[in-house]
Amino acid sequence: MGSLIVVFAAIYGLNTIPAFAPPTWMVLSLVGFNHPQFNPLLLALTAAFAATLGRITLAKLSQFIIRNKLLKARTKENIDVLKEALEHRKNQTVGALLIYSFTPLPSNYLFIAYGLTTLPIRLIAMPFFIGRMVSYAAWIFLGQEAYKSLDINAGLVGEYLGAYFILTQIGFLLLIYLFAKVDWRAVLIEKKFRWLK
Repeated sequence: MGSLIVVFAAIYGLNTIPAFAPPTWMVLSLVGFNHPQFNPLLLALTAAFAATLGRITLAKLSQFIIRNKLLKARTKENIDVLKEALEHRKNQTVGALLIYSFTPLPSNYLFIAYGLTTLPIRLIAMPFFIGRMVSYAAWIFLGQEAYKSLDINAGLVGEYLGAYFILTQIGFLLLIYLFAKVDWRAVLIEKKFRWLK
């Protein structure tokens, strides 16, 4: 039980970090590799719950700090156009988020952008939880199977702060900036792409 609390706290903390945190799936692969005795389903459930709470926290912080304190009124109005469009397409939004959540792609930027829209958090939290629970179970299982069949040093697997990782994190931060600069009224209503003036 104590180990699950440590995993929960670590995963929650990682998922509140806006950038440059190791991917949760990688951490869980290492946990599965180093602790093959863990029940993969219980560990995945714990991790998915912790990750979802962490991402909800990140989205709320994004709304409170970035939207309420840093964005200009014009930018907020622009993002609200996208919010209205997403509200009218709830099923497609939830479906797309569910599919995305099955992948190992980073979700921190998705939750930051979502927080800027002030949409109800349940629209993103439930599909994220379901998708991550399934994908985390797979990563934990693969880590445990690797422990049983491979002779590798788990410490080498954990080296993630290479140039590729840093460049992708900077790229995703740039995407968040560009997300707020797209003229969403032009894109969604006029069907023309342009930047917000």
